[in-house]
Amino acid sequence: MDYSGVERRKHPRVAGRFIVSYRIMDEINNIDITQTKNISMGGMLLTTNKLFNPGTNLALEIRLPFDPHPIMLIGRVVESREIMKNMIYDTRLEFIAVDERHRKVIGETVAYYLKKEKG
Repeated sequence: MDYSGVERRKHPRVAGRFIVSYRIMDEINNIDITQTKNISMGGMLLTTNKLFNPGTNLALEIRLPFDPHPIMLIGRVVESREIMKNMIYDTRLEFIAVDERHRKVIGETVAYYLKKEKG
């Protein structure tokens, strides 16, 4: 499939730095903490300290401004690319499991930041 330069995302993405803890689904004691670079209703971009294979499922816990409690969800790695040799990676995730209440909080957050970006 040729890339035509047209936006392929289904959901608008907003820049936002939110604290996220993550771990590979099948592992228990490997929790790491990072920040989002951006987020949408369908996924997020994280800075990670390791390269992940596409298709890897991550258990995520994210703190957003419109809910005092962390949001738990599952994301699948779409792409992970090296930014700084052996140290920093941009890892794109698509959400594959989000309950309705948490989806609403993500939606409120995205809507707020979209409005803020437009000024």
